[in-house]
Amino acid sequence: MNFKSLITYVFLVICLCLVQILLLKNLALFGVAFCFIYLLAILSFPITMRGFPLILISFGIGLLIDVFYDTLGLHASAVTLLAFLRPFWLKAISPNGGYDDANIPTLPEMGIGWYISYTLPLVFVFSLMFFIADQWGTGGLFGVLNKSFFSSIFTVFMAIIVQLLFFKRRRGI
Repeated sequence: MNFKSLITYVFLVICLCLVQILLLKNLALFGVAFCFIYLLAILSFPITMRGFPLILISFGIGLLIDVFYDTLGLHASAVTLLAFLRPFWLKAISPNGGYDDANIPTLPEMGIGWYISYTLPLVFVFSLMFFIADQWGTGGLFGVLNKSFFSSIFTVFMAIIVQLLFFKRRRGI
C-alpha cells in the first residue's frame, strides 16, 4: 500500500465514521432498518490486506463508533467478527483465476453482482451479531432476524449509492 492509498483510506474512514456518528445515529426506517455505512470503509480495504491488521483497524473503528453510540462494545465486537470472516469469504467467492494484487473490493472495480455477493452476507453476519448482542433475551428471534435482514439490505443499498456517487469509475483497458 503506497502513501497515497493510505491517505485515501484514512480519509474514507474518517468521512464514513463522521457520517455514521453525525447523520445516521438516529436514522431507522420503520424502526427495523438501520444503516451502518461505516462498514463500507472496512469492506473497501484491499483484498491483499492481512487478517490481523484488518481486525485491529476494524476493532478501533468499532470502538470509536461505540464511544459515540454508548453501546458498550456492540459495534466493536460485531465489526471484529466481520473483519475476521472477510478473508475467508473473499477466498470462498474468488473468481477462477483469483484476484489481481491491485484489486480493491469496491463496486466500480468488481461489478454489481460480485459486490452484492461479497457485501450482503458479511453485513448480514455483522447485523446478526449486533442485534443478538443488543437484544439478548428481550427481542425474540423474529425481531433479531427482522432487524438483521432489513438493516443488511438498507446498508448495502446505501453503500452502493455512496460508491456510485463518490468512488472513481474504473477505466477500460
